[in-house]
Amino acid sequence: MRLLESVAEHHGGAPAKQLARETGLALPTAYHLLRTLVHEGYLRRDRGLFFLGEAAERLAGSGAAQKRRSTVADTLAQWRDSIGAPVYYARYREGEVEVMYVADTPSNPAVEEWADFRETGHAHAIGQCLLSQVDEPARREHLARYPVQSITPYTVRDDTSLLRRLERTRRMEPVVERQEYALGTVCAAIPITVGTTAATLAISLPARHADRLLPAARQLQSEIARKLGSIAISISI
Repeated sequence: MRLLESVAEHHGGAPAKQLARETGLALPTAYHLLRTLVHEGYLRRDRGLFFLGEAAERLAGSGAAQKRRSTVADTLAQWRDSIGAPVYYARYREGEVEVMYVADTPSNPAVEEWADFRETGHAHAIGQCLLSQVDEPARREHLARYPVQSITPYTVRDDTSLLRRLERTRRMEPVVERQEYALGTVCAAIPITVGTTAATLAISLPARHADRLLPAARQLQSEIARKLGSIAISISI
């Protein structure tokens, strides 16, 4: 590990003798470890100099991605606690609704996924919000794969009604659904665009607290506006 750290400090590469000196290793030991690291792909050797290899770069990339994921999880947990409701992060990628993170607690549990979120995007605020951000051909293609179906008595009834609703959705306005996916639950989703990625942050509440939904959604929207710059890269992973 000390050898890897030492090599990482020399972007132009470093010879074995210099690395042995910097790490306090005997030269034969340093040579043996360097050969092993080259063989395993953690280092590469070019004209007597050692550089980080592909395996080390993958390791560093995985660590950075894990840090970004931790940043998102921590931020959602903060919003969950300040708003007093479960917070969800989802995105639309390659034609699929993907719920990436959920921050909830035993006292404020997330909505149970009793029907596949990917197949029921028409019925929940997350899916409706994501579909409102893509163009009409993409919406129709999605509905061709996942047709509108009645999930509860409140679910939108057909493709035409859903497409009209999506067309009327105002940019950056919360998308609200009341018991369309799960009886006894109301949800609101805030649209987010990160680069070319359609994404959303959403909350859910018991239907008996429906009067809190829009104020809570506005609070989430304010929180997003303050922090989106710092987590934009993180939520695009």
